[in-house]
Amino acid sequence: MRAVWYDRQGPAAEVLQLGELPTPEAGPGEVRVRLCASGVNPADCNRRAGRGFAQDFPRVIPNSDGAGVVDAVGDGVDPVWLGKRVWLYNGQRGRAFGTAAQWIALAAELVTELPADVDFAAGATLGIPCMTAHRCVFLAAPVQGRTILVTGGAGAVGHYAIQLARWARARVIATVSSEEKAEHARAAGSEHVVNYKTEDVAARVLDLTGGVGVDHVVEVEFGGNLAAMLRLVRNNGSIAAYASTGERNPAVPFYELMRRNLSLHAVMLPTSPFEARRRAQADISRWLAAGPRLLTVAARFTLEETTRAHEAVERGGKRGTVVVEIAP
Repeated sequence: MRAVWYDRQGPAAEVLQLGELPTPEAGPGEVRVRLCASGVNPADCNRRAGRGFAQDFPRVIPNSDGAGVVDAVGDGVDPVWLGKRVWLYNGQRGRAFGTAAQWIALAAELVTELPADVDFAAGATLGIPCMTAHRCVFLAAPVQGRTILVTGGAGAVGHYAIQLARWARARVIATVSSEEKAEHARAAGSEHVVNYKTEDVAARVLDLTGGVGVDHVVEVEFGGNLAAMLRLVRNNGSIAAYASTGERNPAVPFYELMRRNLSLHAVMLPTSPFEARRRAQADISRWLAAGPRLLTVAARFTLEETTRAHEAVERGGKRGTVVVEIAP
């Protein structure tokens, strides 16, 4: 099969290689997927670059998300999967070979049926971003009737968090950095949008909530936003943070959290509970079936252009997920 891989970490243009590798076979408990699209996430780029991750296998096919068609099943897997259109996540987590290739073989539990009205490129945006969003929205308490703040509401995770929270009948406020991104967050269903570059986020959120604050925060930059979050989260509220890029080791004001009974949740999808991930897959299927959704493809590249796809993610500023489309 044609695939992209790296044998050492470093800049995409220096380490990514394109060529032929053996086509995988489906092992026990696995399905093999003929890939049509591969989603590129920041974590995939960080692993390839060596930012916070050691190289865990001698040779790595990058990218963990994807979509395609099941064309083989291993022992113990129901043959009903054969021919199904699917999306997948964690393709290169605990495994050497991810989705920047024509085929992938992985545990059947990591694939979910893709509705016929969702194309493969859109399906490749669902994995880590949508699964992470689900975990962040629902891990603390039921959200129906509650007010949730989503920071970075135009980002891949934030945009799904808005949509999932609205699907669950929560009120959503989002932060963004531009009017263009504000429109994107509103299109997802955010009732109010706050520009964190031009407004005092905490003051604006308190104004929008009548001084009460929000029940829960889905947080993209924990360290940088912590002071503001403590001002705008109500007592007995919660924060679910899935990144802290600007400040990797922030000081946590324990006694303030304790006195206000605030709960803090750090979220990383691959190590989240299996039951939570299965619930996310099931809920995402129900959410997709309930109506039109905004599954945003930020840019499309071919397999031969995987280096450019990684560089596009690393430049930042994108809306949605960068996708590599894979020819048969």
